[in-house]
Amino acid sequence: MLHNSPLSHEFQSGLSDTEDACAKESAGYLARRDLFASGVESERIEHKSHRTVMRESAERISLSKRVSGDPSPNEEYHKRLNEDSLMHTPEFVIKPRSHTVWEKQCVRLHCTISGWPEPRVVWYKNNVSIDPMATPEKYKVESSYSVHSLEINKCDFDDTAQYRVSAMNSKGETSAFASVVLNLMCVCTAAPCLEYGVTFETHLVEKFGVSFGREGETLSFGCSVIIYPSLQRFQPEIEWYRDDKLLVPSKWVQMHWSGDRATLTLSHLNKEDEGLYTLRVITKSGFETHSAYVFVRDADAEVAGAPGAPLDVHSLDANKDYVIVTWKQPAVDGGSPILGYFVDRCEVGMTHWAQCNDTPVKFARFPVTGLVEGRSYVFRVRAVNKAGMSHPSRVSEPVAAMDPADRTRKGPSAPWTGQIIVTEEEPVEGVVPGRPCDLSVIEATKNYVVLSWKPPGEKGHEGVMYYVEKCVSGTDSWQRVNTEIPVKSPRFALFDLAEGKSYRFRVRCCNSAGVGEPSEPTEATTVGDKLDIPSAPGRVVPTRNTDTSVVVSWEASRDAKELVGYYIESSVAGSNTWEPCNNKPVKGTRFICHGLTTDETYVFRVRAVNAAGISEFSQESEAIKVKALTRSPTYTPSHSLNLFKPIPSVSELKENMLYQFQVRAANMAGVGIPSLPSETFKCEEWTIAVPGPPHDLQVQEIRKDSLVLLWKPPVYQGRDPINGYYIDIKEAEADFEMWRGVNEKATDKTFMKDLKEGESYVFRVRAQNKAGVGKVSDSTEPVEAVTKPGTTEIVVNVDDDGVISLNFECSNLTADSKFVWSKNYVEMAELERMTIETKGSKSKAIFKTPSEEDLGIYSCFVTHTDGVSASYTLSEESEFIDLFHFYIHDHKFPIIPLKTELAVELLEKGRVRFWLQAEKISANGKVEYVFNDNVVHQGEKYKMNFDKNTGIIEMFMESLGKEDEGTFTFQLQDGKATNQSSLVLIGDVFKQLQKESEFQKKEWIRKQGPHFVEYLGYEVTPECCVRLKCKVANMKKDSVALWYKDGREIKVNEKLDFSEGVLTLEIAQVSSISQSYPDIENMVNNIPADKYGLHKHLNIKERYLMNQVFSVIANSSTPLKIQSTEEGIRLYTFVSYYNDELHVTWHHKDAAIAFTERIKSGVVGEQLWLQISEPTEKDKGKYAIEFFDGKGGLRRTVELAGQGEETCSKPSDLPYRARVAGGLPDVVTIQEGKCLNLTCNIWGEPVPEVTWLKNEREMVSNDHYILKFESGKFASFTITSINTSDSGKYSILVKNKYGTESGDFTVSVFIPDEEPGKKK
Repeated sequence: MLHNSPLSHEFQSGLSDTEDACAKESAGYLARRDLFASGVESERIEHKSHRTVMRESAERISLSKRVSGDPSPNEEYHKRLNEDSLMHTPEFVIKPRSHTVWEKQCVRLHCTISGWPEPRVVWYKNNVSIDPMATPEKYKVESSYSVHSLEINKCDFDDTAQYRVSAMNSKGETSAFASVVLNLMCVCTAAPCLEYGVTFETHLVEKFGVSFGREGETLSFGCSVIIYPSLQRFQPEIEWYRDDKLLVPSKWVQMHWSGDRATLTLSHLNKEDEGLYTLRVITKSGFETHSAYVFVRDADAEVAGAPGAPLDVHSLDANKDYVIVTWKQPAVDGGSPILGYFVDRCEVGMTHWAQCNDTPVKFARFPVTGLVEGRSYVFRVRAVNKAGMSHPSRVSEPVAAMDPADRTRKGPSAPWTGQIIVTEEEPVEGVVPGRPCDLSVIEATKNYVVLSWKPPGEKGHEGVMYYVEKCVSGTDSWQRVNTEIPVKSPRFALFDLAEGKSYRFRVRCCNSAGVGEPSEPTEATTVGDKLDIPSAPGRVVPTRNTDTSVVVSWEASRDAKELVGYYIESSVAGSNTWEPCNNKPVKGTRFICHGLTTDETYVFRVRAVNAAGISEFSQESEAIKVKALTRSPTYTPSHSLNLFKPIPSVSELKENMLYQFQVRAANMAGVGIPSLPSETFKCEEWTIAVPGPPHDLQVQEIRKDSLVLLWKPPVYQGRDPINGYYIDIKEAEADFEMWRGVNEKATDKTFMKDLKEGESYVFRVRAQNKAGVGKVSDSTEPVEAVTKPGTTEIVVNVDDDGVISLNFECSNLTADSKFVWSKNYVEMAELERMTIETKGSKSKAIFKTPSEEDLGIYSCFVTHTDGVSASYTLSEESEFIDLFHFYIHDHKFPIIPLKTELAVELLEKGRVRFWLQAEKISANGKVEYVFNDNVVHQGEKYKMNFDKNTGIIEMFMESLGKEDEGTFTFQLQDGKATNQSSLVLIGDVFKQLQKESEFQKKEWIRKQGPHFVEYLGYEVTPECCVRLKCKVANMKKDSVALWYKDGREIKVNEKLDFSEGVLTLEIAQVSSISQSYPDIENMVNNIPADKYGLHKHLNIKERYLMNQVFSVIANSSTPLKIQSTEEGIRLYTFVSYYNDELHVTWHHKDAAIAFTERIKSGVVGEQLWLQISEPTEKDKGKYAIEFFDGKGGLRRTVELAGQGEETCSKPSDLPYRARVAGGLPDVVTIQEGKCLNLTCNIWGEPVPEVTWLKNEREMVSNDHYILKFESGKFASFTITSINTSDSGKYSILVKNKYGTESGDFTVSVFIPDEEPGKKK
């Protein structure tokens, strides 16, 4: 160009103003002509001729001025002219314009730029600079006389982007933008459809960026829209999307278009509103879009530590009286695990919310039953942990409780009223419905089981309802579940099933005509969660993005079922304080975490979510500093065969479909351009018995007569494991038939030798298993057998200290080169036995503790070179073993052996002892005690002791303070021999030790006076008494003990016995009165209470205490007996003590008995009985009484075989049990005013207690009722001057320690004027 030529200054000073203007005009004319010229060749000719003319003109003017010697009139002016006044920043005379092109077409972007000094022009694609030299077949950049162009050849989908041209000189920089949009489908060659015959250009400015909001807030954002040309009546179409789903206006979402700005307002934010928002402005000429992410954080919890609210509550599978509610778990659990969720429902149009489940459910799905047909409901969900309850979620969309067929029939156009009324046809003659069909268990968790079936084909003209029945697997005892109300929906949820048990289910239809036959039963279903919590995600990799964001990628959870998404958390490195990056699960394995602090270092972790729960956290990522990326990777052709080519696993493919694949490279700067598409691949299951082809063949250590060939095993090994490989070789120029095998037997060896120097070879590999030899791999690129100049080998070195190392040097390093060390050709990722040191062009692998474990082939490969690599074999035959023995044992400094490493323990009074023991040390041995790199000495704080006979070294500290957190080290020296041992006490380890030391010190002080050896506890005795017990040491004669309940002192009659220091308090016959969470305090005083006073509280929870009482009662029950009575059969058992809170269930044939007038149960004293009146054949079978004790329960059983008196228990079975021997009538009818006297015989040893009852209430002897018990055998009952109020049921109850028995009779009083048989 002119300004760069040697004559530019002379030309500038010699041209007149008119000539200068003409030259500029000519240059502008040529630039415009070049812009619209049709042929590239004509442009070059015009440019060349113009340069020649301008150069000749400048030379003539300069020559004439030198010859004439006359100064020009403007010469002084030009001499005084300040050069800086000519400089100015670049400006765009003509900006590049956007283009829409068809696939495979070429496009050219033009612009004209002015500026002095001449600007440097750079083209960018999506803010990544374009290097035309790297991809000359794709891009062509030209600059001529301030006209600059970028030509894109054969456009494809990846060329759709925003392009920027930047011009920069010493005065400043400016940029202009243009977009290229690709139309993938070229249906016709006609021009695009235009509005009003005009092509519109749409530009979005003042764009919204990443936004952050909090639940309950209102958030607005938008873009300004510029459409050229501007037509008054033309309005574009505005669309908003969230996560690629079109948004519609609602009470949560409002959209506004002012004519030049599109705005979206989210009122009352919820976590459902989080996501990627996209604005699309559509005209007839195309569309423009802009996207940014919106993050929604949890609102502050009402209770500190409560979890975040659940989200995405939806209603599924709605029917007449049933619906399934689903939701997603929150990302924030408040610091403690979520215990479960409560589901609430509310009828549309009402404000009252009803809780659907009594106990929290952990599964993120719940079936809600008991809905009223025809009514509409909304639902919400709340999470709960030990701290409290979360805010409720956003309510679900309304759902109607009705038959899906009725909903379809009514159609979507019916007006919404909040309640749907379903009308029925006039009833006709009833038909008993048939069997339901297709019964199955569609969902099973440990909380519930959901059944689904189809209505019967024969159901008459009226609707049907359903009864559900269940039975335990292995039995044929069917029990109806919904005994009271039949269900209307062909869905039913069963609760209260025993976890781990197997059940079968069946369904019957019913209508007004009757109950139909049962359906076919289901297969046995075990109650328990069928969906597992997903496994933790794999490796997490963060990469730089912007100054406030990081791109986080991770490996998906393995074998995860029904995966909902992932939650990502971030933490400032070293802080261990984690914050959620997203509050709505993301489904991919890549996420951009925004809102980070620039130049701060973060680590990340991920966990997976499904309906069963949230997985464990993944491993923490490597720390990354938040900083904007620099440049993306570009493709550089290379003939090196040593690059690793990872093959990822591609999932979610469809069988028998054809696919092509592309690969992109990525680094911390971004993602590079894609590779060329692969060959077409048909997705089919691998069913071949032989293995697949090996892949990723690599060639290393190329020498003139040898090389090393590496490969990766096949992805599919076939039916059996791979047992070896076959290697083929041929000259690169030879025909296909010249392939020949290297090995006759299958091998794993990779070393190729006996190559011909200067010859080029190619290789391929086949795998073998028991079934045979598999397919051949792709062949390598041609490899020339030649030792390149400068090739070096690995050298073994041993220094004066006996340190053995492997050394390798490379002279052709690049800026990105790295040394990669491998053992047996496997990269050493974890360096447990070696240390790698790299300085400049040299790398050293140092053995830490050499031994036979280190034998093997060591190789070093240098990346980003032309294949620089070498190897060294350490074997039994090599000099390694001799070097090991000579230098390690004879020349290396000896080490003092230790029996134990430095350890810490706590002594009495909370003293801290640091100690270690040396195996052997001489009398000249010395020890230095170091804390945090500072030597400490004997003094007030530290006490040291060194026993040279035993080798025990100790240091004592009276206590630990905050300043004592750090590293303690004992350094030993005995002549040349040295050793040291360190103990790190920081963080939680130090705090725990400090806490334990303080506790031991307080315990020592406490034990100087009376103190508890065994703290206050309780036990339930066989007599159902609660015994409180504790043990106190160091008691004195004048010590006293006081007992308290609920803060009030309890008077204890018995004298305290301090001989063994055991204190007891017994509470007899515990009832509901003693279960109100008593707070029992035991206080022992010796000398003044302010010095040695002790007290201990015991909180007895009602449920645990009563469960123990019930367990004692249940275990005291006698075997179940059968007794014949006048009414029928009585089954009974006796317990040592009966409590009204005791829960007892009677069973017949493993099914709970439904009590009726014929079958009754009751309790008399300590006797629990079941009365069966008028027994029938159906009453035969196994009977059981089950006592509930809060655990597994206790069951007593008896078989009722229908053998009459032979099966009944006899009184002689219990010879000492109290019983009523006889003497009482069944019914007594007596006239008013008379006196009634009854006597009966009582038997039992010991002598029973006798109690008289009237209408189940205990009686007391008085003048009207005279009750006597004489000689331990005769009980008499007398009513003086009887009246009508004395009519009723009377009982005598006798009881001793072996049992209880009762006798009943009825007294009927009549007035003389009435009939004797009439009762009052």
